[in-house]
Amino acid sequence: MLPDLTWLAWVGLLCGAFLVGFSKTAMPGINTLAVALFAATLPARASTGVLLVLLLVGDCFALWSYRRYAHWPTLVRMMPAVIVGLALGGAFLAVAGDSAVRCSIGFLLLVLMGITLWQRRGRKKEVSAPSGEESHAATKVVAASYGTLGGFTTMVANVGGPVMTMYFLAARFPKRAFLGTAAWFFVTMNVLKVPISVCLGLLTAHALAMDAVLVPGVVLGALVGKWAFARIAQHAFDRAVVAVTVLGALYLIL
Repeated sequence: MLPDLTWLAWVGLLCGAFLVGFSKTAMPGINTLAVALFAATLPARASTGVLLVLLLVGDCFALWSYRRYAHWPTLVRMMPAVIVGLALGGAFLAVAGDSAVRCSIGFLLLVLMGITLWQRRGRKKEVSAPSGEESHAATKVVAASYGTLGGFTTMVANVGGPVMTMYFLAARFPKRAFLGTAAWFFVTMNVLKVPISVCLGLLTAHALAMDAVLVPGVVLGALVGKWAFARIAQHAFDRAVVAVTVLGALYLIL
């Protein structure tokens, strides 16, 4: 059931699994690097199915750690658009490849990053609300746009993380509200992806066999992330999120 891979390839996949777990409990967006590792080791479509289960395992740890801190008005506002994005992504996967779309998404992420940093610079003297209330920039139209793009990108290439990271960063969530909202958002999105992935032949018995080997890497990454989170200051958290999102965007472009 397992593919015939070299030991170096398995090490790369285990590192990717570790990053998935770490991203869920400490550093959102860094799982894009895991996508890069999986895509470099496995065929693109196969890597999507294997990653989906690992992401769900990581989501469980994120919910366990931060489920009480979610900002529910944001989630309710975005879900209809996310469902539309998932449907569009599923339709695209059924008929086309994803290289051109990944490149476009990467450029869009860089543009969004620039806009977000410009907005935050203009409001740098403002203090984030402890409850995670969104700024005036996070309007319903913006939420719908990010939600659709997030659903589409996660369905096509498992790279919805950087898109939603930009939205949550623009909303100026504190660390726990950031991770709690992201946890509920991504577990919902990934559960919705399961039947679509099965129908498209992405989630197979072979993928599940690989997941059984790689899940310990996710567990270790989630536990290390939980330990590291308490030691990350808010300003360092924001800067690290920006850095890993830029790396994710460059990966998509290159």
